[in-house]
Amino acid sequence: MFDPPDLDMIPFGRPFIVGKELYYMAKAVELGSLAGDQAFTKLCHRWLEEHTGSRRALLTHSCTAALEMAAILTEVGPGDEVIMPSYTFVSTANAFVLRGATPVFVDIRRDTLNLDENLVAAAISDRTRAIVPVHYAGVPCEMDVLAQLAEDRKLWLIEDAAQALQSEWKGRALGSIGHLGCLSFHETKNVIAGEGGALLVNDERLIERAEIIREKGTNRSQFFRGQTDKYTWVDIGSSYLPGELIAAFLYAQLEHADFITAQRRATVKRYQALLQPIAATGRIELPAIPLSEHGNGHMFYFLAQDLEQRSDLLQRLRAAGVGAVFHYVPLHSSPAGRRYGRAGSPMPVTDFVADRLVRLPLYHGMTQAEQDRVVEVVFDFYKP
Repeated sequence: MFDPPDLDMIPFGRPFIVGKELYYMAKAVELGSLAGDQAFTKLCHRWLEEHTGSRRALLTHSCTAALEMAAILTEVGPGDEVIMPSYTFVSTANAFVLRGATPVFVDIRRDTLNLDENLVAAAISDRTRAIVPVHYAGVPCEMDVLAQLAEDRKLWLIEDAAQALQSEWKGRALGSIGHLGCLSFHETKNVIAGEGGALLVNDERLIERAEIIREKGTNRSQFFRGQTDKYTWVDIGSSYLPGELIAAFLYAQLEHADFITAQRRATVKRYQALLQPIAATGRIELPAIPLSEHGNGHMFYFLAQDLEQRSDLLQRLRAAGVGAVFHYVPLHSSPAGRRYGRAGSPMPVTDFVADRLVRLPLYHGMTQAEQDRVVEVVFDFYKP
């Protein structure tokens, strides 16, 4: 039985329709095939290539799938190490652990919560195969430093750009700078498809094999382009592509990506301004780098004074019908992180942030009245 949503609740996130999503899904059915790589998938590929500058974009059923493809393409395996932040979602590490590699966790910067580029070199060993920066909140990592380091040490550079569609580093789209980039269209992201992702292949050498791995290890894509007269199993792979209904919904969202991003940036900027009086008292710490200017408006967060205060605030927000959350449990301190990975640096910033970070509700179409209600609860909690 369908349970209607609690209309008095301000959710942490809310899926939305912004254009022709339902029409395009119906059109996909009318066109006669709901399997992957049909008309709407191709439209999404073209949009992503044109808007990111990537050599090849391939839709996947999730960003997790894109990361797993990246791990296969870069041929990491048992005995290899992959450098990444500990403050990230588990998929960043899982993709490489599944190939037998060891994640090496490095601390983050206090200002951006991104991988601290100044700590990466010391974490590199003769077993290191790749560096995986994560663009937290859509704010870019220091890609010049990381790209140069990867080039000098002959390492793969794989961008986890799950949160970063339409963010840039010096005029270049995030996800298009490393050898590979991984995007997410999960319903919590800016542009959504329920579940969904994409692999951006920026190194020409990897394009042909990426298509094969995505198509269960077959040369299906080459066959349909007339490049081979046989369609057969030629490599390892899996079913990484999404169905056409996902692509149809996603394409309608991509058509309005600029509008969605602008709206989210405005909401983030308003949060920053509304909460400034509390930050001025020292009771919370706002992002050091304005998220609306240096990112894509993917999220808004602030830091409480300690874990106890953070827990009490989240409880107060939930009691008031506001769906605020904390974020990652650091991977280096998680059970699986201790089993499969290792720390490549001390983790003072990661541990500090993980105990204090609060994420406030943010979604397309959020009204100023809803935002005011969220902020009112925060002000009430911190009142003298």
